[in-house]
Amino acid sequence: MIDSYAPRADAEVAAAAAQAGADVVRDLYGRHLARIDKGGGDFATAADVAAEQAILDVIRTARPHDAVLGEEGGQTGTPDATRRWLVDPLCGTLNYAVGNMLVAVNVALRGGPAAVADPFTGEVFITDGRTARLRRGGADTPLTPTAATRLVDVNLDPPFPNAPGLRAVDLLAHPGFVEHFRPRVVSTTLALAWVAAGKRAAYVTDGGDLSINLHFAAGIALCQAAGCVVTGIDGAPLGPTGRGLLAAADPETHAHLLSLIRDRT
Repeated sequence: MIDSYAPRADAEVAAAAAQAGADVVRDLYGRHLARIDKGGGDFATAADVAAEQAILDVIRTARPHDAVLGEEGGQTGTPDATRRWLVDPLCGTLNYAVGNMLVAVNVALRGGPAAVADPFTGEVFITDGRTARLRRGGADTPLTPTAATRLVDVNLDPPFPNAPGLRAVDLLAHPGFVEHFRPRVVSTTLALAWVAAGKRAAYVTDGGDLSINLHFAAGIALCQAAGCVVTGIDGAPLGPTGRGLLAAADPETHAHLLSLIRDRT
């Protein structure tokens, strides 16, 4: 019974949860918020915690038997549950804390539907696992990837597990990169939703297996459903042995960036 939910219905739960989190993030923006130190220079704010609670309230009401892994609250629900939601209530906390509006709210059912909300544009990017669409002002439109902008968002935040073999900054220093692309650094996985929507040509980040990472899972699901080419930075499929992430609007852009990465490694 629990596994019989339709993907479309799960997508609506993801969208509602992401929107609930986004409402909190927007409402608390600009206030002096307490910080919760996580060590290593990382921290959360009261907005992260409150947004996650709002998201959990939606998921627990709609899917009471599902497990949830939240960035702030950790694991809740049955440890061996087949259905697990991955919740990143405020991706771009440092941006948010200094008054920068480049943030995202990410909600994904592991291996299934997902949603990414932009609290400040009112946009919610939604996938049921097969199609991807943008919801804005009550209307849905299909997401259409394109490399026309030539903008490539590169994550420069540590750690760099694949260094010295590869660091994203090395890609930016490649002469071939500036001949064809223009770098952008927004420091939030909202950029992955932008690849699916055609606002970015590609997104590149170092890392390990990001397919089940609560920061990246929703954006990856959107890109895959929209028809983007999504692999690790070594061109291999995402998975347990994965290395980072290369999400591109089309095969040509993906192949070009992959060749530059391989040249640098």
